[in-house]
Amino acid sequence: MQRTRRNLLKNAASAAAGATLLASELPAQAQTAQKRAASGKPGPFPFTPVVGFGNLLFVSGIGCRVKGTIEEETKWVLDELEKNLTAAGSSLAKVLKMEVYLEDIKDFDRMNAVYKTRNWGPIFPARNTTQPAALPTGDYGIVIDCIAST
Repeated sequence: MQRTRRNLLKNAASAAAGATLLASELPAQAQTAQKRAASGKPGPFPFTPVVGFGNLLFVSGIGCRVKGTIEEETKWVLDELEKNLTAAGSSLAKVLKMEVYLEDIKDFDRMNAVYKTRNWGPIFPARNTTQPAALPTGDYGIVIDCIAST
């Protein structure tokens, strides 16, 4: 019994030492990776449409500006997302994580039917889909943001 506990303590100490080593390396890595505007033009709001950091791209939420069915709005948003990613040197196949915000969660299956038609590469990205209490002004039915690699 003590042997097992002793091994666990040794492993925990080794893991802690490794975590300390990784934490000490972060500042040097952070100095070499610079935050940059990757694509898009700033609009009337104080944010950048796509920000790059190292080999990652962070795409701000895109809402449909054309009112239609949830299928039409999803297609429009995904088209805009794809344009932003392409302009920044990426693609839908390189999306790692997505956040989908629906005005009405009852639209999930219809949104998902359009979502599945896109070329996401060999695996779908990680994704959350939620219905927030309110979406940004503009009466959006859907807003999507994502993180992708270059």
